[in-house]
Amino acid sequence: MRGEQEMLELIMHVAERDERIRAVYMNGSRTNSLVRKDLFQDYDIVYVVTETASFLTDEQWIQKFGDLLMVQEPDKHDLALGKEVDFARSYGYLMLFTDGNRIDLHLIATEYFSEADIDDSLTIPLLDKDGCMPPVPVPTDKDYHVMPPTEGEFQSCTNNFWWCLQNVAKGIWRDQLPYAMAMFHKPVREALDQMISWWIGMQHDYQVSVGAMNKYFKFYLPEPYWLMYERTYTEANYTQMWQSIFVACELFRTLGKEVAKAFDYPYPEQSDCLMTQYLQHVQTLPAEATTLNLRL
Repeated sequence: MRGEQEMLELIMHVAERDERIRAVYMNGSRTNSLVRKDLFQDYDIVYVVTETASFLTDEQWIQKFGDLLMVQEPDKHDLALGKEVDFARSYGYLMLFTDGNRIDLHLIATEYFSEADIDDSLTIPLLDKDGCMPPVPVPTDKDYHVMPPTEGEFQSCTNNFWWCLQNVAKGIWRDQLPYAMAMFHKPVREALDQMISWWIGMQHDYQVSVGAMNKYFKFYLPEPYWLMYERTYTEANYTQMWQSIFVACELFRTLGKEVAKAFDYPYPEQSDCLMTQYLQHVQTLPAEATTLNLRL
């Protein structure tokens, strides 16, 4: 597998010898000194080019970077899906090579290039043939730090978590596994993950990032909380799914109350209590039941 130095030299070699490429910069995890390097890190590269058309007509030009295992061209897919795209402005290639390296390469035409295109705190300039790039500060992940919640955001999150759980319970009772799973692992988990992110941010004065798709949760959560979080990932088994639901409730409740206290926001105790009782009731509701007979 080609190493980082060899890959960066190749990326620069292609750019230096192609007059259409006027500037190069890199962003993403490889510019973040806080992220441990590993063999799966992408090379997130942007080429600022005089125009994009000649690159697009030569479908083989990306072979310069190595033997391709697979390539994805998101802009082409967006066009096929009827989305509005402008190939003359920009175009992207996601390339996975047979040696395991991956380059996410984005072309931006100089005509459209502006400071907004490098408005990412994790940016490192690599080449500027014409002095077209503005000064770029030392890279930092500050743009990705967890932000403290407003009271409205907090209340929306807690309400959505407890409300959507009744849909999960309904799906389980009806034996509608795809529906129950989707409700649990989409809106409910999104609310849970948001609360966890706020709690982690609170522990670090909101100076940390939990990473794309919360991939650093394990690093930041104390082991007991992480073990609880692991148990919220359920198998296609309703008994185990109910266990995961109640663990999710306990984790959300614990962290949610701490976040609420820190910001002096009200925590929805009544919704928590009543929905927990509702879930416990539905869990034991016979399959042949014709009424809920709620006595909460």
